[in-house]
Amino acid sequence: MAFTYSDIAKMIDHSLLNPTLSAADLEAGCRLAVVYDVASVCIMPYALKRCAEMLRGTAVKASTTIGFPHGGHTTAIKRAEAERAIAEGGEELDMVVNISQVLSGNWDYVRSDIKAVVDVAHAAGQKVKVIFENCYLKDEHKIQLCRICSELNADWVKTSTGYGSGGATHDDLKLMRQHAARHVQVKAAGGVRDLDALLAVRDLGVTRCGSTRTREMLDEVNRRLNRPAIAASAVASPAGY
Repeated sequence: MAFTYSDIAKMIDHSLLNPTLSAADLEAGCRLAVVYDVASVCIMPYALKRCAEMLRGTAVKASTTIGFPHGGHTTAIKRAEAERAIAEGGEELDMVVNISQVLSGNWDYVRSDIKAVVDVAHAAGQKVKVIFENCYLKDEHKIQLCRICSELNADWVKTSTGYGSGGATHDDLKLMRQHAARHVQVKAAGGVRDLDALLAVRDLGVTRCGSTRTREMLDEVNRRLNRPAIAASAVASPAGY
């Protein structure tokens, strides 16, 4: 195999953003993320503090969303969200651009909006993924966003929230990898639902992927690598945190 378990697990941001998830679901998701040792948990903002507590002492980072899911919050609110998230243990922030302002070509506004969140995160030593929501954009918009994110040293450019009319496509991932600076990583979200799909986007240069199917993907990794399966009881147990 051309990958290790860690190679794949550390690509996954375990997504806990569905609004119908209960508090118990969110805590179970955090336990699963620790047992499977993924890159991060991306959780609804209200639950971030508890998530960070549960992940403390592990190699799994706590992350949350800014301006989710439509990006239409004012810049001041996005900045305040970022400050609060950092204070509550957030290590990575997934922010949505102002889609309306992108479509209007108001690039000064878009740049300032992204910069506000990047500045807050970087001042605290944390990272930002900038969500384009590509399903609503033309290629010229995506290319300009890649340029802006490169200038601002955003840490990732990300295809989608997972709640728009479309998710990550290979054409978009190739475009984003081509037009983002090399120091800016690319994250796929929406539509990557099994290991083969994850390996395919990895081949395009993707380093992170948002997923709700973490267990299925990583169980398949263990099967292909002839590693022991992770027991369901390990996920259910609250021991250790």
